[in-house]
Amino acid sequence: MNYRAAEDILERVRELGSTISSRAGEIEAGYRLPIDIVEAMKSAGIFKMFVPHSFGGLELDLPTIIEVVRQLSRIDASVGWTAMIGAGSALFATMLPREAFERVYRDNPGAIIAGSTQLLGTIEKRGDTWHANGQWPFASGCLQADWMLGFCKLVTGNENASAIPQIRVVLLPASRWSIKETWRVPGLKGTGSHDIALDRPVSPGTDFFDLASQQRWASGPLYGAAPQMIALLHGAVSLGIAEGALNDLLAIAATGRRQERAAAPMRDTESFQTDLGRVHADIRAARSLLLEQTRSHWRHALAGTLGTDALLVEGSQTAIWVVGTCLRAVDTCFALGGSAALYEPSPLQRRMRDIRVAAQHNLMQPRHYLKAGKLLVNEATTPF
Repeated sequence: MNYRAAEDILERVRELGSTISSRAGEIEAGYRLPIDIVEAMKSAGIFKMFVPHSFGGLELDLPTIIEVVRQLSRIDASVGWTAMIGAGSALFATMLPREAFERVYRDNPGAIIAGSTQLLGTIEKRGDTWHANGQWPFASGCLQADWMLGFCKLVTGNENASAIPQIRVVLLPASRWSIKETWRVPGLKGTGSHDIALDRPVSPGTDFFDLASQQRWASGPLYGAAPQMIALLHGAVSLGIAEGALNDLLAIAATGRRQERAAAPMRDTESFQTDLGRVHADIRAARSLLLEQTRSHWRHALAGTLGTDALLVEGSQTAIWVVGTCLRAVDTCFALGGSAALYEPSPLQRRMRDIRVAAQHNLMQPRHYLKAGKLLVNEATTPF
């Protein structure tokens, strides 16, 4: 682990805090991160956290990366989410052929990839030319991206309707894609998660790839089991939002605010203090579980044993619980804030909207607890 790099990036995140906080209204109104904030994030090395040392990246340890995403999300959820996607795209990109990775990162280790893993595109041959066509939603960070990707079905004309589709990943410079400004949503507005679209010729081996046929080429503990790490990053975003909401509530209470017809300021009432203690306990529990799972994942990564279905499910189970717990905690903070939390200048109403959008992500849906339950009933031994 590079302790100096970890300390440096965390210090840079703290330095960015006041600047980002003061721009929250601008971020929401513009449905994107201002260019200077993106540049400051690049300068801090945030988008290089997963990039291998051999390509000029920081190649940080997983606990440090989770901490960076958590702290950024505590400042502003859209910034934390953009950091998660922009940095995490390098982790995904190590699953591509080395030549494709080199095209993206060789001269720009802080490159940002945006895109979607939803299978909403097609690649088919038209005469002597392959052609990619499709439109993909939720391409977070596409307005700042250097490259974009989308998952496509390979169409050959000989497909069996019941057969598993052949999947190809198309990866091209951002300038070759079009952006459909569809991102008009209640929360995480600054992520600019618009639809992206493509309708153009592509070249096999250069522009699109078969992930199933790729051999692992990136060495190092970060790259042996990329899917196992993704869910924990989502947990870090929601945890940061919840921690920020509790700080916002305490700031309201510190003003001596008194609810209408109340006998005392809210901070001095037993009911407020009880609810405050309960929500603090919930957030502490979420933080403890996420950090313990992160440390466990990292120990397995260092040992080369992270890439199992059981640990994929365990990380997912942890993240879903963390997100759900943090969602309830933010709702409580918003309710305790009273009428003051309703107005747009209040960060509490923004935290409430942001975490609800974050919790809607497919990976964070409670239905995925099913996978953990199946593993448990099929285990030969009891879990504890």
